[in-house]
Amino acid sequence: MHTGDAAIATPAASLAGKFLTFFLGNEEYGLEILKVHEIMGMLPITRVPRTPDAVRGVINLRGKVIPIVDLRVRFRMPGEDVDETCIIVVQVRGALMGVVVDRVSEVVAIAAADIEAAPEFGADVDTRYLLGLAKAGGRVRLLLDIDRVLASEHVGDPASPSTTTD
Repeated sequence: MHTGDAAIATPAASLAGKFLTFFLGNEEYGLEILKVHEIMGMLPITRVPRTPDAVRGVINLRGKVIPIVDLRVRFRMPGEDVDETCIIVVQVRGALMGVVVDRVSEVVAIAAADIEAAPEFGADVDTRYLLGLAKAGGRVRLLLDIDRVLASEHVGDPASPSTTTD
């Protein structure tokens, strides 16, 4: 290794690590494992009036009320009746939030060499909610920036998981 190589850090190198993967329909997504607090089956969700459609409501998690966001609605995907639907509780900016997913897949270690930046699709498509794309086992997993996906100013915007004019 050359001495200069260690000083060059690529975005993919900083993303390498363990991810919890899950499905929404046939699409597989990944969350950084360090953001995952726990995985649970569906619980009764209390709807909160005047919240965006993507916010299903709140649950009581061992005495703590946490908001629940439906990722299918968030990503404008059609509804589907899935037997394995569950909630992934994540830590987002110091708070716990739950996301409803179709099913959890596995925890995988993803190497930097298997991660690529999200492609540009043009001005009308915002991919800032993606950390990158992981290629392994002949398939592509979308690695989510869950902080951006669940940013309070974006949850109510069904047009895109992250549409800002930063």
